[in-house]
Amino acid sequence: MLEGRGNRIAAARRHAGAFLDRMRTEYGLPISQRVRDLPELVVSELVANAHKYALGPLLMQLRIGADGVDVVVWDGDPAVPTVRAADPGRVGRHGLEIIKKVAEKLFAEREPVGKRVTPRIALTAVPDPA
Repeated sequence: MLEGRGNRIAAARRHAGAFLDRMRTEYGLPISQRVRDLPELVVSELVANAHKYALGPLLMQLRIGADGVDVVVWDGDPAVPTVRAADPGRVGRHGLEIIKKVAEKLFAEREPVGKRVTPRIALTAVPDPA
């Protein structure tokens, strides 16, 4: 659980970076620096959205497997986010657009309480942004 309203985003980024560094050094997983940085970006976007729009607790879980790194963020707001069409004139609300570009897969599911958003980031290849 990410505590403290004011420092959740920074704490989540530090946690994600430390997790991936540990996977690389202790388990020898081939995680390039670019792939290592992507979960921090994704965590920033997801935690910022949950911090802004959902009241109450926020949970983050990182899972790693052969397919990649799953960044799981749960919050108490039941509204499942949707990716908006690209609009260079829009100020803000580009978080899911960014996540969709860097994630291999993106799941958003309503839970009995709140919702869970899970992007998967490939360990060895980054999806083509085109």
